[in-house]
Amino acid sequence: MQEQDFRKLLDKYLEGSISENEKKLLKKFEEELISEDKSLHFKSETDKKRFKNVLWKGIMLNTIRGKRLHLNWRVVSSVAAILVGLLMVGYFYFQNSSQLLNDAIPNNVITLESEDGSIKIIEENGSVTLTNSDGSVLGKQAGNELVYSNSEEVEKLVYNTLSVPFGKTFELRLSDGTKAHLNAGSSLKYPVKFLKDQKRNVFIIGEAFLEVAKDSLRPFIVNTGKMSVRVLGTKFNVSAYPEDETSEVVLVEGAVSLHQAHDKYDPQNAVLLEPGFKGSFNKKNSLITKDSVITSLYTSWMNGELIFRNMSFNNIVKKLERHYNVSIVNQNKELATKKFNANFGNQSIEEVLQELKVNYGIDFRIGNTGDITIE
Repeated sequence: MQEQDFRKLLDKYLEGSISENEKKLLKKFEEELISEDKSLHFKSETDKKRFKNVLWKGIMLNTIRGKRLHLNWRVVSSVAAILVGLLMVGYFYFQNSSQLLNDAIPNNVITLESEDGSIKIIEENGSVTLTNSDGSVLGKQAGNELVYSNSEEVEKLVYNTLSVPFGKTFELRLSDGTKAHLNAGSSLKYPVKFLKDQKRNVFIIGEAFLEVAKDSLRPFIVNTGKMSVRVLGTKFNVSAYPEDETSEVVLVEGAVSLHQAHDKYDPQNAVLLEPGFKGSFNKKNSLITKDSVITSLYTSWMNGELIFRNMSFNNIVKKLERHYNVSIVNQNKELATKKFNANFGNQSIEEVLQELKVNYGIDFRIGNTGDITIE
């Protein structure tokens, strides 16, 4: 295969327009490169597969980021040469490849990680077709939403993880019809297809609003680390950022029950929520409490709004950092635990800070790099 042919196929692969025959040709070229390099010795097929993923991730990342490298094609006769040219690392860094590639991915993009470790960058309002190793279509991107198909029959669970950075939100529709709206700085791990006779387990870090499709035979379980949320069909908001002291579930419709993740589910001991209630899990003492709330205050983020009610300044700072993808350092320690009320719509971070200054006398300074200091 000539360099020009390879580049054309690679472009098609990155755009998602490559045909099955072209994909096979590209894979054949990849196998030839690996087999030609006699210095590479793999302990197992798993290691070989991981190494191949490293190779293609490196090519994809450098192409996506616009760093199209011009190599002497005669030199590109082995995987080692490609790694030096494209990944900027050699085979000896193979064991650390995952970290190296994670560092190479821009931190302001939405990513989709497959179970084999391969990572795809999801462009907002882009167009992506998701396929499995056999080429079967798993789902497609429809604007700002990733929609999984329910047509494929599967015998084992295969997980994907969608990660949304600070400053962005994204929507996801799972194979059972469940809708998930992910807030900034959040990730959701979920099966590409739920199995027939098993519970529907997903794992969340951060915040999401979920509209769970009803299925009385398969409970839907949201795992947040130390707390699990069990539902049959409902609408609720879950917030479980690692840095927050509590994980919260606000129920809009239906019913959910909360229990500690390490405990076997027991309806007698679980905390049942009704619509209009918030369940809070304290990470320090592992206690779950519930309170009556105005649910719209907790779901306003889906409309781009920020509403703070009796919220500590520390928590406000965290939410502003996630929402606007900024770094805020609070040097005024007296403010940390003070509580405030505020409403913000489609406003810039500068306008938000100016409003806080006018209403509460909170001084701030924005540096040349965009970092914010509360004085």
